[in-house]
Amino acid sequence: MKLSTFVLLALCLATPAAARDVYMFPAPGPETETLVIEASADLVAIEPLIRDFQEIEPGVTIQYADSLTNDVFAAALEACRKETVFADLMITSSVDHIAKLTNDGCAQRHESAATEAIPDWANWRNEAFGFSFEPAVIVFNRALVPESDVPLTRNALVELLRTKPDIYNGRVGTYDITQSGIGYLFAFFDAEQSSVFGRLLEGFGRADAVLASTTGAILDQIESGEVLIGYNLLGSYAYGRLAAGAPIGIVLPHDFTIVLSRAALIPPHAENPRAGARFLDYLLSERGQNVAAQSSFFFAFDRPPPENVLAADESGGATFYRPIVLGPSLLVTLDQAKRARFLADWRDAMSLP
Repeated sequence: MKLSTFVLLALCLATPAAARDVYMFPAPGPETETLVIEASADLVAIEPLIRDFQEIEPGVTIQYADSLTNDVFAAALEACRKETVFADLMITSSVDHIAKLTNDGCAQRHESAATEAIPDWANWRNEAFGFSFEPAVIVFNRALVPESDVPLTRNALVELLRTKPDIYNGRVGTYDITQSGIGYLFAFFDAEQSSVFGRLLEGFGRADAVLASTTGAILDQIESGEVLIGYNLLGSYAYGRLAAGAPIGIVLPHDFTIVLSRAALIPPHAENPRAGARFLDYLLSERGQNVAAQSSFFFAFDRPPPENVLAADESGGATFYRPIVLGPSLLVTLDQAKRARFLADWRDAMSLP
C-alpha cells in the first residue's frame, strides 16, 4: 500500500466518528444500480474494498454509512421489526449484535462458493458471515517502554502493573466497556478464556487505567506518550498506525489471542439484496481477502501475522488464536442479567459510579 494511504489511515483513526457519516462512491462506469451499506467500520478500512469491487462491477454506485456499533444495531433491529428497508448489506464489528439479528430472523440466507470456503466459526446458518481476521492485541509506545517491560502475556502485564506502579499508574489504557460494544465483547470473552482476567481487572483498577470508547482514542494517547501500554485493542487499526510510522509496537498475546471476525448480513427487506450478496461474496473471495490483508485489516484467515508484530516464536509455539465463534453462544453476551453483573464487577474494579 502507498505511504499516503497509511498516513490517511492514521489520520482517520485519530478522529472520533460522528453519529452517522454517509459517503457516496459513484459508479466508475455507466450506472446500473445502487448498493446501500450500513456499517460500523471506519471508512479508511472499507474504502479500498469498495473501490476494488467497483473495478469488477463498474456499474454499481455505493452508498456507505458509518455509525457507532450500538446505533447501527438499533436501526437494523427497528427496521426488521417494522419490516421496512434498512440497507442491502450490514457490516459491524459487534458480532453479538449480528447474532441477535440473525436469531430474530433479521437476515436473509445466502449460499455460494465463497460462503462455503470460510471457516465454520465465521459462518452461522448461511445468514451471518465473518469476513475479517482481527486479533485483540497489546500495544506499547516503542520509544518509552523498554524491551524488558514489554508484556507478552496477560500474566506479564499483571506483574508489570504490580511491580512498577511508579511508571505505569495512569499510563495503561483499555476500552471503556460501558461505551464500546467491541470493548465489552473482548472483555467478556477474555473473562471466559483467561484464569487471570480477574487479577488483570484488579491491576487496571489499581493502576487507574485510562478508559476510552475506541481503539483510535487509545492509540492517539500511546503515540503521544500519555499512555504507555494499551490492552485488548483491535490489531488491524494498530497495525495501520504502525505502518504509517507511529512509534508503537504490537504484541499478539503469547498465552492466547482472541480473534474477532467483523461480520456482515443481508437484511430481510433489502432493496437490492443481489448487490449485497455480490459484495459479500467479494469480501469473502480470494481477491477481497488479498485487498483486506494488504490495505484494510492487515491480518487474514490463512496468513502469518504481518511484519514487526510480536507473535510467539518457534520456541514458544505458534500464537494460540481463539476466535469468537459466530453463533448462538454470542447471545449470552446480550443476556441483560449477565451483562449487568459483568459491568457491575467492571465498574467496581475501576472505581466507577
